[in-house]
Amino acid sequence: MRPVRMLASATAAAAGVTALLAGPADAAASQQAERAPVFVQTDNPAGNTIVAYDRTGSGSLVQAGRYPTGGRGGVLDGSVVDHVASQGSLTYDRGSGLLYAVNAGSDTITTFAVRGDRLVRRQVLPSGGSFPVSITAHGNLVYVLNARAGGSIQGYLRIGEVLVRIPAWHRGLGLDPTQTPEFTSTPGQVVFTPDGSRLLVPTKGGTSSIDVFRVGPSGPSAPTVTSLPGAVPFSVAFDAAGHVAVAEAGPNAVATFRLGRDGRLTELDSVPTGEAATCWIVSAGGTLYLSNAGSGTVSRFAVDRLGALTGLGTTATDAGTVDAAGSSDGSFLYVQAGAAGIVDAYRIGAGGSLTRVGSVTVPGAAGGEGIVAL
Repeated sequence: MRPVRMLASATAAAAGVTALLAGPADAAASQQAERAPVFVQTDNPAGNTIVAYDRTGSGSLVQAGRYPTGGRGGVLDGSVVDHVASQGSLTYDRGSGLLYAVNAGSDTITTFAVRGDRLVRRQVLPSGGSFPVSITAHGNLVYVLNARAGGSIQGYLRIGEVLVRIPAWHRGLGLDPTQTPEFTSTPGQVVFTPDGSRLLVPTKGGTSSIDVFRVGPSGPSAPTVTSLPGAVPFSVAFDAAGHVAVAEAGPNAVATFRLGRDGRLTELDSVPTGEAATCWIVSAGGTLYLSNAGSGTVSRFAVDRLGALTGLGTTATDAGTVDAAGSSDGSFLYVQAGAAGIVDAYRIGAGGSLTRVGSVTVPGAAGGEGIVAL
């Protein structure tokens, strides 16, 4: 079936359900602003769960609820504190008010409607591949990254609060499924560019490259590949100027790139963190924060309008620093420490400084990844 006809069919099939499920978006957004929750994914193989926390005025966290995804977490071979070895395994779509989670052990994704600090499970859908580890959204498009069987991305059309999987929006990455160790050889993330026109996939040690897919009505294009020998690009973030900032696990460094119209990346700057297992990166309050799993630290960097980097120091966390998320107002940073399933909370100060304001142990989340802060 041609893609246009598939979209029309999908729209008609979901229209009635959409009318029933659509909620008052303005009221939901108001509740979210008041409660400013933080959601943490456990990635537990016995049963994946999203644990909801309310953020207090000081930035500390108070548990507000637990929500099973209806799927199971998974563990990549060789992983210790980072079972899915990825960034973006839990994603919030502010435009639709939906939260998306991957169930790596079940080859599914789960959608939740966010109602303040409460979640309402809407769907559990096939991921279109093996071992989903990352998910991203822009407008009415959602894409998931599957890590095993050579890696793949799969696209969905969002209609109201309903996702419809479009089989034609599937692309294999062509990675070697026998390469070891698995947790450093599988792809680490799928993420839309800020304008939603392209998808980026860092392949870590699989091919040590970043694949860029242009997104259109027929799905993702063939990728434009920027090879980064020895870099082991793990995850990416975007600074205020739209530069691509990359956590490079090979040299334990952060690098910035300009993304060209042809999909190729041109390096602008690169600075070592001086830490071990630099794998995750987020942008919050105008500062880049990199998680160093082997050191139990977060490295802080400023980046100027030309992409030049300046180190701002390191901050200690609990053991096994993995994924992180900044609050939407830029005031707080929440960092997962996978060794014991802890989330450390920090107030962001002048120059990107971090002051710890508390920590919580998330039930059943040792080795888990995936965090969202509203």
